[in-house]
Amino acid sequence: MDQLRALNYFIAVAESGNFTEAARRFSVPASSISRRIADLEHQLGATLFQRSTRVVRLTEVGRNYLKQVQPLVAQLAQTNESVRTYQTEPMGTLRISSMVGFGELVLLPLLDEFSMRYPKVLLDISLTDELSTLNRDDIDIAIRGGYAPNERVVAIKLLDNRFFPVAAPTYLARAGVPEHPAELRRHAGLYFRTPAGPTPWLSHFDQQWQDVSGPAVAISNHGAWLMAKTLAGEGIVLLPKWVTQPYLDRGELVLLDLQPTVTITSHYDSAVFLLYQKHRYLVPKIKRAVDFLVARIAQTTAIG
Repeated sequence: MDQLRALNYFIAVAESGNFTEAARRFSVPASSISRRIADLEHQLGATLFQRSTRVVRLTEVGRNYLKQVQPLVAQLAQTNESVRTYQTEPMGTLRISSMVGFGELVLLPLLDEFSMRYPKVLLDISLTDELSTLNRDDIDIAIRGGYAPNERVVAIKLLDNRFFPVAAPTYLARAGVPEHPAELRRHAGLYFRTPAGPTPWLSHFDQQWQDVSGPAVAISNHGAWLMAKTLAGEGIVLLPKWVTQPYLDRGELVLLDLQPTVTITSHYDSAVFLLYQKHRYLVPKIKRAVDFLVARIAQTTAIG
């Protein structure tokens, strides 16, 4: 027996005092209502209604039963409606993990706009350069630099993440402008530290990859601190253009256009990726966030 349906029929008859009226509510024959309630009474081993040709009244046990089941059925209906709404309207907690530099410079400012659009979504943001696994770490969306992952996730390229050497005009005036990557070995270096260690300076010449890293002045995973030291003329740093472009545009930094190029890896396809599990895209909060971030980042970071 479908007990929930029987309970709804029971409540409808109790409220209307009439099998026919209850049947009209559910668009079913009155005989179906009567049969379901008879089954319910048989299951409970109690008579819930006193029946006559004119009226249907609750018995004492029926009144007590109504008081107990009516709020439970109402709560269940409300819960079901909440689930249906959750699947159609963006709401609930959205957990995003992003690498620190990108999170501070690009992601967080955009999320203020996202919150205004979708106020029922509670943002839970983690900024870390440590790798995270979506299903293991309970992350809805991850933003990572590197290469498209092998794990079973959707990876959308947000922007290029190649690193380029830059320095302040004051540093170059004092130390000179390198004309070949090999000359970097005598220049002061500011190094970004990833979970795998400080990023080296690499260049391909003489038919092989060469480490052209200069003496380290500072090493940190805090891009803002490295940028401050670079602007102060303390050395050369390699960072992505989505970090350095505003300073290049204002003339506060100079891009060292060395040939052959200098980078931090022998792979040329490094990018910033937005990652999510394919089946989770159907959840409104995730779908709206993915679509919003992809569109807005394409608008605001048309560089690199």
